[in-house]
Amino acid sequence: MVKAGGYANCLAWVNLTDRKVEYQEVDEEEARKFIGGRGLGGRILLKHAVGKDPLSPENILAIMVGPLTGTLTPMSGRICAVSRSPLTGAFGDSHAGGWAGATLKWAGFDGIILTGASDKPVYLIVKNKTVTIEDAETLWGKTTEEVYNMIKEKYGDEAQFYGIGPAGENKVRFACIMHYGKRSMGRASGRAGMGAVMGSKKVKGLVIIGEEKDMPKPANPQAFEKARQEALKKISESPVTGPKKGGLSIYGTSVLVNIVNEIGAWPTRNAKDTMFEFAYYISGENLRGTILRDTPTCHACPVACKREVQVFDGKFKHKSEGPEYESIWALGAMIGVGHIEAVSYLNYLANLYGLDTIELGNTLAVAAEASERGLIKETVKWGDIDKFIELTRRLSYREDDLGNTLAEGGAKAAQIFGDPDISMSVKGMSIPAYDPRGLKGFVIGYSVSNRGACHLRAYTPASEILGIPYKTDPLTLENKVELVHLLERLFAFTDSLDMCKFSTFALGPEDYAALFSAYTGWEITSDDVLNIGERIWTQERYFNQLHGFTRKDDRLPKRFMTEPSPSGPSKGHVIDEATFNKLIDEYYKKHGWNMDGTVPQERLKQLGII
Repeated sequence: MVKAGGYANCLAWVNLTDRKVEYQEVDEEEARKFIGGRGLGGRILLKHAVGKDPLSPENILAIMVGPLTGTLTPMSGRICAVSRSPLTGAFGDSHAGGWAGATLKWAGFDGIILTGASDKPVYLIVKNKTVTIEDAETLWGKTTEEVYNMIKEKYGDEAQFYGIGPAGENKVRFACIMHYGKRSMGRASGRAGMGAVMGSKKVKGLVIIGEEKDMPKPANPQAFEKARQEALKKISESPVTGPKKGGLSIYGTSVLVNIVNEIGAWPTRNAKDTMFEFAYYISGENLRGTILRDTPTCHACPVACKREVQVFDGKFKHKSEGPEYESIWALGAMIGVGHIEAVSYLNYLANLYGLDTIELGNTLAVAAEASERGLIKETVKWGDIDKFIELTRRLSYREDDLGNTLAEGGAKAAQIFGDPDISMSVKGMSIPAYDPRGLKGFVIGYSVSNRGACHLRAYTPASEILGIPYKTDPLTLENKVELVHLLERLFAFTDSLDMCKFSTFALGPEDYAALFSAYTGWEITSDDVLNIGERIWTQERYFNQLHGFTRKDDRLPKRFMTEPSPSGPSKGHVIDEATFNKLIDEYYKKHGWNMDGTVPQERLKQLGII
């Protein structure tokens, strides 16, 4: 039992096969070691999902929040889905902002764990420390927006929807879980195919109802208020996060478009190039001057980086949230589309169907290059927005052979087409919007990431572009192992609180230690923050190890190792094999792992994992 501040001290285990719900207290020892969110969700996964097929009833889906979620801690509005990924077969977790996480905490839960599978569509009502299972026959087959409108009509404006669209129902391996609410028009737990897991269990989603008055109280109110004010001061003074003056607040996440493109690190047309000639037209600056309509915010966040956009007429008519930086890249430069209304519309469709936009863009890029090379009969041209809209629908519903193939994700589609190397993926997950030939931190960061190619495990551009926590050269590998090692531990901890990663642009380990200590009453130091992060990171590595992942899987796509960057300041840069292997050796030594990438039993015991 956990009596610490911030915890609801309740996990709901929902057996969908038997339609039973069991309520369990949170184990204090586990909470102290793994915190909540990603860390505690990973602990549950390690205990209950090893060896389980990701889309089988035996797999679990843990929907988690952390001890600071839903509190007055700045930027604490996150929710996390944890499961074995159907896209990669590896550890999978995916976070979303908005208000679903805060509302789940106010409803009285630290997590909802889905087990088994229903024999017919259902949804869950989460309210007043109770979970009920309801029939979802009328919701099944509907888009996420259609479902939310039906939910809102039945349960009122304050109900939060966290669920899937047709892609999840059809078990598209990169289906996501979408969040809609009065102040959220489409946030996404995007990566790793968590929507497919939910769909495999015949769950359309969660309807979460809670009130802010039920927010858990801090253990030490005075100490928490002091830590909170210090955090707010740093966030406000940051040139990145400062409200109404920082880059994120003024232009949203797509403030990065021109910056990353100009340094030759924007993968273009399936990373055959590193600069996109139409980058400005899909940038945050152009979005702000054309289709932007509002800048709402997530729970307890002063930054307000979210964008709400609207196109009033024409074939791209829509109103939605986003598109974010990653989506703009994936549905823009990666597939050769340079029109902001078109990119935003494709993002809107991805939200309706419930698709990870990063994997979608990569998968469409695989189709375009396969067509270009004559690997498939169908014509798919770079920049053909009408074709990409059509393919997005076809893969969401698995309509035909090509749609069914693309629904497997970029890596599997490339294999089926006969050339695995046209997929820019690691461990089966496709890259985000940064080319490692131009931002060298991702040479290591992508390769060793526990969930596949990912920028959110160790966001090295913070250092390479912004100088946070210190400045490094984007075109050298010097000090990048140390940087990755620091950031992956810090991010593992903040993902377990569960706080927005953008807070790390202003806050450091000492700030998170102060906030956590004051709220929970469990005193920790900045060193403890990183040590707990090490435990969580290694636990995920061990989960993957139990499923056969080793050093052989810590690899970059061949293109980055053999084809020099053709454009911009990164022109001529490529990653050579010998240097790469030395970096991986150095990285493993940092963690105390074996040179084959496995974790020694002694290290697992030392960290309290086994």
